[in-house]
Amino acid sequence: MNRLIVLFIAFALFSCGNQQPKVDYALDPNNTAITVKEVKQTPMYTYILGKIDGKDTWIAVSAEEVETGKTYYFSEMMEMTDFHSKELDKTFDNILFVGNLSILPIPATAAMQPQMQQPQQQSVGAPHLARQDVAIKPVEGSISLQELWEKRESLSGKLVRLTGQVAKYNPAIMGVNWMHIQDGTGSEEFFDLTVTTVDVASVGDVVVVEGTVVLNKDLGSGYYYDILIENAKVTRLSIQ
Repeated sequence: MNRLIVLFIAFALFSCGNQQPKVDYALDPNNTAITVKEVKQTPMYTYILGKIDGKDTWIAVSAEEVETGKTYYFSEMMEMTDFHSKELDKTFDNILFVGNLSILPIPATAAMQPQMQQPQQQSVGAPHLARQDVAIKPVEGSISLQELWEKRESLSGKLVRLTGQVAKYNPAIMGVNWMHIQDGTGSEEFFDLTVTTVDVASVGDVVVVEGTVVLNKDLGSGYYYDILIENAKVTRLSIQ
């Protein structure tokens, strides 16, 4: 009997250890848990094989220390199919590039809280971002987001310059940094622009972006951009 009690207690402790930690804040609706089974380290990325909802899944994050057996959380992800890692000489059928791996569940931002209660229509290319209350004056030689949208067909494939405030920033995904900028112009249809760059910025920075206009960019798995600025040079005018 005593042995059965010990086994029951051990099982209960094991089960509790695999439950999501209790937190006193609202969770990001995209909060995802992964329990690590295997880790492969490279200079640029940490590749992790883990269980997500009982299914073996590969994810990649910027190089960091990750422990097998532990559970981590994330909400920012981009799925890639048939991705080949030169560092590992391995092709992944499916892999998630994750921007915010954490040891605690991901909290909802203040902007998300109203959306969780009453979903709102989102703009093209910015499915998870709210419109910021900003009014960024363009520097000489730059155009506004509204002008970019209105002239997008004639600007496709051309180099443009824009001025805006960084609304979101995800580093080291598919070898580049991803940022969203807003300048206060545009419409309900389009007010937020996605930019890829090797340069570094932070949310709240006012930046000048100079890059190539790309239209109708389809990355697969639901990641489709009507308009995107690629290979951008980013200069910070003010730092948050």
